[in-house]
Amino acid sequence: MRTTGITGTTGRLLASPWRRSAVAAAAGALPTLAFPAPSLWWLAPVVLVPWILLARTAPTGRRAACDGWCGGLGFMLAVHHWLLPSLNVFTVVLAALLGVLWAPWGWLVRRFLGGSPSPGRCAAALVVLPSGWLAVELVRSWQGLGGPWGMLGATQWQVAPALRLASVGGVWLVSFLLVAVNVAVAVLVAVRSARLPAVAGLAATAAAASAAWTWAPRPAPAGQVRIAVVQPGVVAGADSAEHRFALQERLTRRLAGRHPDLVVWGESSVGHDLGDRPDLARRLAALSRAVGADLLVNVDARRSDRPGIYKSSVLIGPDGPTGDRYDKMRLVPFGEYIPARSLLGWATAVGKAAGEDRRRGTHQVVMDAGRGLRIGPMVCFESAFPDMSRHLARDGAQVLLAQSSTSTFQHSWAPAQHASLAALRAAETGRPMVHATLTGVSAVYGPDGERVGSWIGTDAHTARVFDVPLAHGSTLYVRLGDWAVHAALLVLGLTCAVEALRVLRRPGRSAAAPRVPPARTAHGSPVRPGR
Repeated sequence: MRTTGITGTTGRLLASPWRRSAVAAAAGALPTLAFPAPSLWWLAPVVLVPWILLARTAPTGRRAACDGWCGGLGFMLAVHHWLLPSLNVFTVVLAALLGVLWAPWGWLVRRFLGGSPSPGRCAAALVVLPSGWLAVELVRSWQGLGGPWGMLGATQWQVAPALRLASVGGVWLVSFLLVAVNVAVAVLVAVRSARLPAVAGLAATAAAASAAWTWAPRPAPAGQVRIAVVQPGVVAGADSAEHRFALQERLTRRLAGRHPDLVVWGESSVGHDLGDRPDLARRLAALSRAVGADLLVNVDARRSDRPGIYKSSVLIGPDGPTGDRYDKMRLVPFGEYIPARSLLGWATAVGKAAGEDRRRGTHQVVMDAGRGLRIGPMVCFESAFPDMSRHLARDGAQVLLAQSSTSTFQHSWAPAQHASLAALRAAETGRPMVHATLTGVSAVYGPDGERVGSWIGTDAHTARVFDVPLAHGSTLYVRLGDWAVHAALLVLGLTCAVEALRVLRRPGRSAAAPRVPPARTAHGSPVRPGR
């Protein structure tokens, strides 16, 4: 195999399809370094460049698609490597299946940047390739395929200009512009004749960030509330649910006299249905009276009023459950249910996949937590979905809440990755967000996505009160929704139309010239080869 555009030692290395695939997987894994816990966010504008440079040199479109697939496999495996202890070899299978989504993107890279591309093709690549990347992120954001975990824009969760961009077009817009910058850098490195459009692309990205910083609507301050997060830490043992409840009870009582407006417990903080255990409901009501605030707990148990196990956010007042309840809608594949269990049920034999499917809720809920405070709860995995927090903000939630637990992955990168997502959701909606976990990392962010106080790490068991700033007004993302995704799909649609026209206009054998009948001998028989 000849690798176009690469010579010398590198060319010989990539001449082998297997070695080239390994290099593609390694290049695809590089973006993981920009996410927590390494959090090398400043790498994000260039972290795709090796992958792009590799795919553009593919000798054929099929090989470029393979480079995209292998890079996608490397990316998905790296960003989800902490699943290996739970799903074992099935993690690799899932990564390989999801990696296929990047195959068309690899083909697009070669189509627009391969060989000696014209400045016009390079200029088009600055729009088409980010659009292709966004299409991949859109498809894999379906919760059945694992949800929007590891979106490239999420690497910028602590960068103020990027958070302002998120308020305009969501994390989607941040991903789009990051890929555009990576493409521009790749063109600067590899295509000398097209440096002008590359520089123009970088200038346009800077202008977009500056415009968002200057003109994007900012949330207007609207006072503050005191929200307490109770994090009990790891509790082991056969009766861990009872021990955890008792520990959370003791930690919550320490809040008496500190005047919180709301107390939040983490996911699965109550292991019994309160209808079956009225004694627990009475103890929670007593806690609410002791601290002078409502409690938001999370019940992970088989329901007494309907069949199945639900994960539910339940609001507790001084007289017991208030009647406000939210049942988790988007479940974690394999962790809380197994997609197509009849086909994939064998995953329970090779890892810690769900032995029984949890049941889903049907709609989101905005709760009145008293004192005029309206809260929008989500459960764990759901904080990764931009549309869920956007809908809660549109429905009037003043504070977004995510009750979570990543104790299974306590010593991995997962807790920090999960906690960082709340910064994006806060910036997108202009609403503060509280990420409360059982075992850390717990975190609170203000309406601009800025961190409020310090994270509560995975080694802590505590009850901490945060002064959370409120805001009113609406961000452009809340008003306009996923317009960046729609624009990307429009770009891809136009690209497909142009490519189709180009193929139709290309002279084919049937259209090049009228068919000439074969030569015949004097007797009328066809002249055969060699005669």
